[in-house]
Amino acid sequence: MAGVDGFKFTVLGKGGHAAIPDAVIDPIVAASSIVGGLQTAVSRNISPFDSAVVSVCKFQAGTSWNVIPGEAVLEGTVRTFGRDLRSRLPELLERIAGGIASGYGAETRFRWFPGIPSVNNDPDMVEVMRKAAEILGLPIVTARPSAGGEDFAFYQEEVPGRFIWMGTGGTEEWHHPKFTVNEEALAPGTALFVLAAVQALNTIAETNRQLSGA
Repeated sequence: MAGVDGFKFTVLGKGGHAAIPDAVIDPIVAASSIVGGLQTAVSRNISPFDSAVVSVCKFQAGTSWNVIPGEAVLEGTVRTFGRDLRSRLPELLERIAGGIASGYGAETRFRWFPGIPSVNNDPDMVEVMRKAAEILGLPIVTARPSAGGEDFAFYQEEVPGRFIWMGTGGTEEWHHPKFTVNEEALAPGTALFVLAAVQALNTIAETNRQLSGA
């Protein structure tokens, strides 16, 4: 699961009458170019062996059909895997947008909204969960990376952990209005976590005994 952050650009131009475009600095035109230009943050600035998503999801400008406004506002989200790449994106987005706006005679104001870090599964905890699933006879499928966010990652900032998706056999995915949990999955799911917890505690106890020389 990816790290999730947000951004906001306010594109400042000079408003005026739509019939006299040469007397204004159109922030809508500049902002439209910024939307396209931000896609190069991934395609031309990030290694193809890394993963990132930059999506502009909100575009607001103007209040009338015949008046060019003085500003436009863009908001969106960034999804990344890994701290280094995540730390690079704010400066990169600000630089790209500022350069494009400058070409139109406009300016940008940039805000970055840090959110959820990416999930970081600990190898030892992965093995603990795998063994528990095998003991219970539960099928294991290796999940593909998802650009969705998961605040479980905050726990992993403090202690080693492993995040899993527990399949429930439903026909619709999460966030769908018809998503329904198959309650028959609750019992084996509970057993999985209980057994994994016991195994993790036993592993910790054995490690402590070895370190103490007992």
